[in-house]
Amino acid sequence: MLNKALECSTAYLLLGGNLGDREANLEQAIALLSAQVGEVILVSALYETAAWGKTDQPSFLNQAVALKTNLTALEVLTRALAIEQELGRVRKDKWGERLIDIDLILFGDEIIDIPDKLQVPHPHMQNRRFVMEPLAEIAPDVVHPVLGQSMLSISQSLNDPLPVKRL
Repeated sequence: MLNKALECSTAYLLLGGNLGDREANLEQAIALLSAQVGEVILVSALYETAAWGKTDQPSFLNQAVALKTNLTALEVLTRALAIEQELGRVRKDKWGERLIDIDLILFGDEIIDIPDKLQVPHPHMQNRRFVMEPLAEIAPDVVHPVLGQSMLSISQSLNDPLPVKRL
């Protein structure tokens, strides 16, 4: 039997940004994730989304990424946060403008709750169209480990009025 640390898990991340060259920032983030976290196996189309939470800012580009990794979820998060910093992310305001944002949305079928550090599945994913549409594109049949519904099913039943446009 393989050591758990050597087994690969599939991590699903959502990337976003609304400052600078948004598309180039996402491309750089994917390249760094590939080099530092695991093998990128799926990437969604780009989606343009009006700002959520704090609406007086430029629109976001969002993209979902699936990768195979032998890291733990907490290690994936730690490396993702380091990549954000490497790309120039400065955390000022909650839901504020940013060059890059990398969120860990799902990690295999694991349910993880480390207070003030990590919650997987992402606790608000099922309520946000800008998360669910790109995720449903690359993982339509993946089942939410808490809700027991597929990503496509959740995406199709959303009540979120925020406009999300596939580019």
